[in-house]
Amino acid sequence: MFDPDAFIRDKVEELKGQIEGMAVIACSGGVDSTVAAVLVSRAIGERLFAVHVDTGYLRKGEAKKVGKMLTEMKVNHLVVDTSDEFFAALKGVSEPERKRMIIGERFIRVFEREAKKIGAKYLVQGTIAPDWIESGGGLRDVIKSHHNVGALPRDMSLTLVEPLRDLYKDEVRKVGKALGIPIYDQQPFPGPGLAVRILGEPTREAAEVVREACAIAEEEIELASAKGEMDLPWQYFAVLLPVKTVGVQGDVRAYGYTVGIRAVHSIDGMTAAYSQMPHAVLDRISRRITNTMKDKVNRIVYDITSKPPGTIEWE
Repeated sequence: MFDPDAFIRDKVEELKGQIEGMAVIACSGGVDSTVAAVLVSRAIGERLFAVHVDTGYLRKGEAKKVGKMLTEMKVNHLVVDTSDEFFAALKGVSEPERKRMIIGERFIRVFEREAKKIGAKYLVQGTIAPDWIESGGGLRDVIKSHHNVGALPRDMSLTLVEPLRDLYKDEVRKVGKALGIPIYDQQPFPGPGLAVRILGEPTREAAEVVREACAIAEEEIELASAKGEMDLPWQYFAVLLPVKTVGVQGDVRAYGYTVGIRAVHSIDGMTAAYSQMPHAVLDRISRRITNTMKDKVNRIVYDITSKPPGTIEWE
């Protein structure tokens, strides 16, 4: 039986001896990186500096929300807007593995720059077991290269520290709850962000469309769950497909994007079953997305694939 209190006690002592001087942590504001940030902060206090990178592929209002949470958790932090840099690096890129490699390398360069400013020699990441399992290596096949594992540049100048490396998501949530982190049960969000929820080139326009679609899908699903219409899925979001289809807006022909809705139930993310969402909820999501973005989106589809054979994210 996993004991989160024992894990926290032992890991804090381990980190005290592992980190000498200053360290930066890649803090996306998700469960894994936030748990890692609070855990390491307990070990080295003011010597930890959390860096939250706004890549342009964050969810609606994410950067402001993360900054507020880190302030409340008393973790030193900085929010860096590097969206122009990431959009430029991903121009013309559509292949999922290449996206992840580019994003991983860009992240490290940002962290190296910020670390240099404060003389930090350590980079803390919220890597967990599924990240390195799915990234392959040895006898393991590559399912998908997680940006914080398979996409790390070989010439990285910082020493890597991964306090959650051997934990699965359900165990990380238990640690987060024990640490008093308010988002310990928040749904997962991929490190590369909305870039891997855009099938095809992740342009600025595509990011704006899928960001709004994700926000609408999340709000409607959470509202339906709060009203008792359905159980809250483990993860739920929207993806933007790289095709346009013919539709009708009023009496006028429309030619717009297709958005896919994905919702699954899982424990640790290694396997998942698609959520059998009520049609009334799907109808509200569809109507709201197409009405809100009538000049961009004219078709909504729902993904009924479990994992395996599909992954949870589409890329």
